[in-house]
Amino acid sequence: MHKILLIFGTRPEAIKLCPVIRKLREYPAKFDVRVCVTAQHREMLDQVLLAFDVKPDHDLDLMLPGQTLYQSTSRILAGLEKVLSEEKPAMVIVQGDTTTTLCGALAAFYSHIPVGHVEAGLRTGDLGQPFPEEMNRVLTSRITALHFAATENAAENLRGEGVPSASIAVTGNTGIDAVLFVRDGLELGSLQGSEWPGLDPAKKLILVTAHRRESFGGGFERICRALARIADRADVQVVYPVHPNPNVQDPVQRILETHPNISLIAPLTYVSFVDLMRRAYLLITDSGGVQEEGPSLGKPILVLREKTERPEAVSAGTVRLVGTDEERIVKEATALLEDLALYDRMARVHNPYGDGHASERIAEAIQAFLTSSACTSSKSA
Repeated sequence: MHKILLIFGTRPEAIKLCPVIRKLREYPAKFDVRVCVTAQHREMLDQVLLAFDVKPDHDLDLMLPGQTLYQSTSRILAGLEKVLSEEKPAMVIVQGDTTTTLCGALAAFYSHIPVGHVEAGLRTGDLGQPFPEEMNRVLTSRITALHFAATENAAENLRGEGVPSASIAVTGNTGIDAVLFVRDGLELGSLQGSEWPGLDPAKKLILVTAHRRESFGGGFERICRALARIADRADVQVVYPVHPNPNVQDPVQRILETHPNISLIAPLTYVSFVDLMRRAYLLITDSGGVQEEGPSLGKPILVLREKTERPEAVSAGTVRLVGTDEERIVKEATALLEDLALYDRMARVHNPYGDGHASERIAEAIQAFLTSSACTSSKSA
C-alpha cells in the first residue's frame, strides 16, 4: 500500500483534487490517502470539501487578511515541514499553480519525496500573465516527478522544456470530473443548488466572474463599463458573484451596484455556482476553471484575458478571448446575444479538456509509477 498526501489550499485546487481523492479511496488496498489543506482560501475551500465529503487530516488554517505573497509562502512552507515529517508519504500530489502548489512541491522536494502535479504543463509563455501563477507552474514542473497533463498540448509544452515523455501522463482535466459529478448530483437531487427567485426566465442570463490580479485598476474599470452597457439591453440579466478583494469590490460596486439589470451577489458555493452555470445563456469570465467547465455544460464563454494557458477551447471554438477592452467585450457579447447561428456553434457540447475519467487515469499512473519505483529500489538494494 502506498501513502499518498494531497496538499491544497484554495477552492479551485479543491474542486480539481476532490475527485482524485474520492477515486484513490476506492482502492484502499493500494492507497492510504491523506489530505492536508493550507486554507489559503478558508470559506471557499470548506464548502467544496463539504460538497465532495472530504475531511482533511491536516488543516494548517494559514489564511490571514491581506497577507502578501511573501507572508503566505513562508507560512505555508513552515507549516508543511511538520506534516511531511509526520506522514512520510510515498508521493505528494499538488494541483495547478497557486502559492500552495509551489510550496507543497518545494516542501516535498526538501523531504526527498516525489511530486505528482495535477494539471501540469499549462503555459502562457509570459511570467507576468497570469501573475504569479505562470511562475508557480513553471517552477513546480522543475520539481515534479510525475506530470498529469490535461491535454496533449500541455504534454507537448512539458516535452518542449525537456521533461521526459515517460514521466508525463495525459489524463484529461479533473475539473471536468468535478463539474459532471455536481451536474449529475443536481439532476438526481442528491445535491441541492440555491433558490433563484430573482431570475427572470424571460431574459438571457449572463453569469460573470472576474478577479484576476493582472486586471486590477484600469482593467476592472473597463470590464465594469462593458458589463453596464451589455446590461442596458432589455433582454439581458447579469449575475456577478463578486470576489471579496477590495481591488475588485471598489470598481464593481461603484459602477454596477445601481444598475437594474445587474445582480451583485456574494461568492457562491461550488454546487450553487455549477447550478447557476447550467442555467446561464452566456459566461463571461477570467477564470481558468470556468473556461474548462463551461463547454461540458454547453455554454459559450468570453474570456476577460489577453492570453490563456488553455488554448484548446479557443481552437475548438467554444471560447473567445476578449481581454479587458470595453468595446471588444460589448461587441462579442452582443454578437452572441443576437446571432443564433454563432451562439449555436459556440454552445455545442464539445469539451477538449476531458471526458470525466481523469481521476481514474491519475490513480492508474500513480500506482504504475510507485510500483516501478519500488521495483527499481529493490533491484538497487
